[in-house]
Amino acid sequence: LHEVTKRDEEHIKRIEESPMVTFHDELRAQSPTGLAIGSSGVLIALACTVTGLVGLLVFVAPLLVSQVAFRKHAEVRRTYLETVRALSRVTEVGGYVEHGHSRRVSGLAHGIGCELGFSEAELLELEYAALMHDIGQLSLREPIAGGATVLASPKEQQRIAELGAAIIRQTGVLDSVAEAVRRQCEPAVGEDREEGPPPRAGRIIKVANAFDDLVGDNGDAERRTAVLERLRMDTGSEYDPEVVEALGRVLARW
Repeated sequence: LHEVTKRDEEHIKRIEESPMVTFHDELRAQSPTGLAIGSSGVLIALACTVTGLVGLLVFVAPLLVSQVAFRKHAEVRRTYLETVRALSRVTEVGGYVEHGHSRRVSGLAHGIGCELGFSEAELLELEYAALMHDIGQLSLREPIAGGATVLASPKEQQRIAELGAAIIRQTGVLDSVAEAVRRQCEPAVGEDREEGPPPRAGRIIKVANAFDDLVGDNGDAERRTAVLERLRMDTGSEYDPEVVEALGRVLARW
């Protein structure tokens, strides 16, 4: 019960921190829906004047079926998120990462995504990727000290990321999430590569993960400031400067 209440409080807090994203998403979603409802109402009114109640039943039946379908879609989406959250805790239970690491990285990534104007769908995929960004550590024979992948060698970081992406791809429906996880450890600024720069979700996870690896759960304000400055010093090579500055705004607000 405590965990559920805590998750609800975090969800409400995130919604309050992203009013513009919520407004734009609602406007985008409700405009075509409102237009469809208005036009359907006009058609039903015209049909009923000719066919009576029979026309009303003909129009209402598909609408009821659509409502049921939307409800089932919402339930499936909620189940997906709860499943991903459960998977993200496997690394904590196994002692591969600190308790709460995935949740904290997800919260930071979500805040950064809001700062950068991510849509609701993009934020959901970002949350999936952030929650499962360390799942590749399950393949390690021995856990990394403190679970801090930022302290591992680049080769080891890449191996963990690729193994994690391979696990996520087995779901068959989270390919974009798997791609963000696979490329999360790549430098934001580097040599030209055939694949192009890492996706924004991967760059966000890289910053959020590095910050939490270096700060942890009990970092005081002075430590958080010092780590943020350290990330800023590496924006010319490792980290996306736009993402780091967005992290700074999130921390200032929190």
